[in-house]
Amino acid sequence: MESSSPSVPFPLLQAPVESTYRACTIPYRFASDNPRKATPVEIQWIDLFLNSVPSFRQRAENDPTVPDAPAKAEKFAQRYTAMLEELKKNPESNGGPPDCILLCRLRELVLRELGFRDIFKKVKDEENAKAMSLFEGVVHRNDEIEDDGKRAENLIRGILAGNIFDLGSAQLAEVFAKDGMSFLASCQNLVSRPWVIDDLDAFQNKWTKKSWEKAVIFVDNSGADIILGILPFARELLRHGTKVILAANDMPSINDVTYPELVEIINKLKDENGKLAGVDASDLLVANSGNDLPVIDLSSVSPELAYLANDADLVVLEGMGRAIETNLYAQMKCDSIKIGMVKHPEVAQFLGGRLYDCVFKFNEA
Repeated sequence: MESSSPSVPFPLLQAPVESTYRACTIPYRFASDNPRKATPVEIQWIDLFLNSVPSFRQRAENDPTVPDAPAKAEKFAQRYTAMLEELKKNPESNGGPPDCILLCRLRELVLRELGFRDIFKKVKDEENAKAMSLFEGVVHRNDEIEDDGKRAENLIRGILAGNIFDLGSAQLAEVFAKDGMSFLASCQNLVSRPWVIDDLDAFQNKWTKKSWEKAVIFVDNSGADIILGILPFARELLRHGTKVILAANDMPSINDVTYPELVEIINKLKDENGKLAGVDASDLLVANSGNDLPVIDLSSVSPELAYLANDADLVVLEGMGRAIETNLYAQMKCDSIKIGMVKHPEVAQFLGGRLYDCVFKFNEA
């Protein structure tokens, strides 16, 4: 079930990748720690993944595509819980020591071994349909903002508001189950600036003075995140003459949008002339990132993405998994943005911010 094509390093990472790049942002352990004893940070993160097991089990037992789903969902919960408990006792078990990539990978492996391919499919489809009906209204509201810098800020706030739709966070999965998410309310209710990492002013300044030739955007969740957050931003880049590549997961993981799903969404949103709410979308491409997790290790992406991204002058990583828990400190050869909402108390604590704080990190080449 793993991605079939051989992977290559993302070409815009600062070289040499082996010595300058580390995917995971939060160090769970240091060289001086006892390799056979779990560190307090490892235990804290293992517990975070343990807390999410019930919501994953519930999604799995309701998967209509898997025969005997309830029994297999129970098996998933038992097997994954046992792995996590074992990592607490012996951090070198199950391919450890653990980091956020390994903890996600083990969860996906157990689900896939039991025949669960996409346990969030139903909620993704529902959220995509809901968000698509709101897309035109959201872009028209953006278009009405005449000031270029203010429009850029509105688009960035839209990305952060959309990023709330994340069923990998136990708290948000609960909120979502109760009442869904109102996109406009989310835009208005973002925590006040300055955010925990806040380079928005520098970005607005650059935005009004410069157009990038080609941007690569690593996208995150289905629903409001991709459709009401990222696509209006991508459309605005297209208006500025920028070619845009949207890099999406090869395989399903949580409620992240996949490459085939994103192709379908964009085809549905375009009119008969290939325009996205009036903007020519011929320079908008969707690429398969080669990734199959909600986090991403950029030392390993698909060859087709590497080829398409080679000459890009802006890289955007979006979402807590791709831009905060991994890659927050990744150094690029070109301008880069790391943007996402902080949805785990453990991440807020590490960054010294608040829960549901925002990260907007802009680095110039």
